[in-house]
Amino acid sequence: MTTSTTARPIDRARIAELTEAEQARLDQRTSASRDLYARARAHLSGGVASSYQGRDPWPIYIDRGEGPRIWDIDGTEYFDFHNGFGSMVQGHAHPAIGAAIAARYPQGTHFGCATPDSIAVAAELSRRWGLPQWRFTNSGSESTMDAIRIARAYTGRDTVMKIFGSYHGHHDTVMVSIGVAYDAIGDRENLASLPYGAGIPQSVVDMTVAVPFNDAPAMERRIQRLAAEGRLPACVIMEAAMMNLGVVLPDPGYLEAVREITRRYGIVLIFDEVKTGLCVAPGGATERFGVVPDLVTLAKALGGGLPSGAIGGTAEVMAVVEDGSVYQVGTYNGNPLSMAAARASLEEVLTPAAYAHLARLNDRILAGTRDVIARYDLPGYAVGIGSKGCVTFSSSPVRDYETFKANQDVDLTTLTWLWNMNRGIFATPGREEEWTLSVTHTDEAIDHYVAVFDELAAALRA
Repeated sequence: MTTSTTARPIDRARIAELTEAEQARLDQRTSASRDLYARARAHLSGGVASSYQGRDPWPIYIDRGEGPRIWDIDGTEYFDFHNGFGSMVQGHAHPAIGAAIAARYPQGTHFGCATPDSIAVAAELSRRWGLPQWRFTNSGSESTMDAIRIARAYTGRDTVMKIFGSYHGHHDTVMVSIGVAYDAIGDRENLASLPYGAGIPQSVVDMTVAVPFNDAPAMERRIQRLAAEGRLPACVIMEAAMMNLGVVLPDPGYLEAVREITRRYGIVLIFDEVKTGLCVAPGGATERFGVVPDLVTLAKALGGGLPSGAIGGTAEVMAVVEDGSVYQVGTYNGNPLSMAAARASLEEVLTPAAYAHLARLNDRILAGTRDVIARYDLPGYAVGIGSKGCVTFSSSPVRDYETFKANQDVDLTTLTWLWNMNRGIFATPGREEEWTLSVTHTDEAIDHYVAVFDELAAALRA
């Protein structure tokens, strides 16, 4: 990753002019979504199934997908670089996964009992992550919620430590210190605990303490102060590479230092791999960076398009589940359809050849976007890992939430999303998110992405 600290500034009036034109173009060509939104709002709150699906003036409703492409209800075809918030690394309607689901359906879709597929999936996850014990859930939020409960039971402590600005699902404990204004972050040594939206009890907020990413000494100093207060954390929950500020990679030695600190203080280390698991390597960020946590959480890509999540851990920590101390439960945990899809994905789709293909495509898109940044002297850089990557519009490297908020270019990010959408690239709607490639993406998709980015850069410099 290289950044240009001397790049020419971009004319803000030009960004505003282009944004206005692209917004009008998108609104004009999505009339079917507009009409469906008017109907949806009668009974679907906000017209969407999740707040993250919302968008002004209306959401874009999707009709179908196949391989690396999707079609909205207006009939517009896109290369999908959004991929269901990073869930569909297998591509849409993969035939191997479809065949597994079709074979499972006539045999029964739910029993509330373990099936042979769930045992096979657990064994394969154990092999990939090097963690012996696994349990299943239905989402990333459930996975992180249960992992924190396990850590609290194992340590007998209540306080949770997380990385400021990181997202770990929508349960109360982790809906803390995510998206806040720059001036509300607080002192770096004592980052604020702030609720992410309404309805979160202050008592829960106060039990969650945030520290900066890529700063192991700051983490240890905060742990020491908490210990002095009688509040030693039960766990540190974190992404090994942050995936909601674009892509922020760990500094060399950072994860190793965190592993050593948590082990020394008897704190359970949880790697939240809901976004990185199965997407950046066969064994996720754990394999990619070579640091093994006590617990890992998975979801998104695990189910191959069906709701599924998992928790993996050491035998020592997971013993509180094994002995019944922790009730890790859920009616649909290990659902037969989800497990059939996950097994087919692990055994037939996400193979060594598939990861080699993803690595080659990501190298290609990174090279192409970096070339555009250099030729047009844009303030920014491209960064990627596995199937993930992004262009960050900042002349300074983003290392944590503080540097992200200080350098993010909201206006340019908004324009880029509109520009992509109007040129056949479906991207994460209006958020500072990474692209996710799928095993079905081809050179054609990558070439189109880079060409559209080149066109945007030329328009900005016109």
